[in-house]
Amino acid sequence: MILKITDIAKEKFQEQLNKRGHGIGIKITTKTTGCSGLSYVMEYVDEAPKGGTESYAVFYTDAKDAKVFVYEKDYAYLDGMEVDYVRQGLNEGFEFNNPNERDRCGCGESFRV
Repeated sequence: MILKITDIAKEKFQEQLNKRGHGIGIKITTKTTGCSGLSYVMEYVDEAPKGGTESYAVFYTDAKDAKVFVYEKDYAYLDGMEVDYVRQGLNEGFEFNNPNERDRCGCGESFRV
């Protein structure tokens, strides 16, 4: 499984953790929702998962940067995805460029693999 994270996205992850004041990283998962079936979810991670029923991969961007966690159940959906941070006019935010997406709903909230 390979997850690509652009330099600007790495910076924004770290910036958000610094503003928050605590945490070790960001978790990227999927959930069932919307018209097409799945959506991306990003959440803060305060401590490393201790195993249990969900195994995960950690993508280190650098020793000083935030860690990015991806759970095994999402590998098939997120493999090869690039996480970027983009600014378009007055809007800015994280963008998921996922080669596994076959379709996206009209409102852009969900996708299908």
